[in-house]
Amino acid sequence: MSERFLLFHKPYNVLSQFSESVLPDGTHHQTLKDYISVPEVYPVGRLDRDSEGLMLLTNNGQVQHRLTDPKFQHPRTYWVQVERIPDAQSLQQLRQGVLIQAYRTRPAQVRLLPEPDLPPRDPPIRFRKSVPTAWLELTLIEGKNRQVRRMTAAIGFPTLRLVRVAIGNLRLDNLAAGQWRDLTTTELRLLRG
Repeated sequence: MSERFLLFHKPYNVLSQFSESVLPDGTHHQTLKDYISVPEVYPVGRLDRDSEGLMLLTNNGQVQHRLTDPKFQHPRTYWVQVERIPDAQSLQQLRQGVLIQAYRTRPAQVRLLPEPDLPPRDPPIRFRKSVPTAWLELTLIEGKNRQVRRMTAAIGFPTLRLVRVAIGNLRLDNLAAGQWRDLTTTELRLLRG
């Protein structure tokens, strides 16, 4: 079987797995199987059901290991909509690492973003007239469970929407929610770099 490398824009409310997930009422969660019919590829890392954005899938176990093992410090970039507007001191806490569940995160790169050009989420995030929101660009080199959400909550700015826009040199760019494509020759060369 030849190697396959796919980029997928995971929509909100889709599980990062191919196996079926049945809810107590008998309905099914959407999974990667509802979007990707390529056999024998597996996600490199995960995105929670309530997160959106870029996923890489492959059948190459060595590449999968290199991209998910924390010792390789592979960067992942997220656009994060948070409740209220973080001040410089709060952003500095993220840059230094924050304590979540008795674990200090590695330092992150973070900056305030103008509102990005993203399609509306379905369902939309909750809106409160009296509470402003802000967007952050956050780059991590580790991937603990629900880490971004826990980090922003730890500094007092709960995450409302989370979109992964990059995995290393791979970018979400114009890939629409629910679409996937094979990596280009250039992307493959950079990935193997």
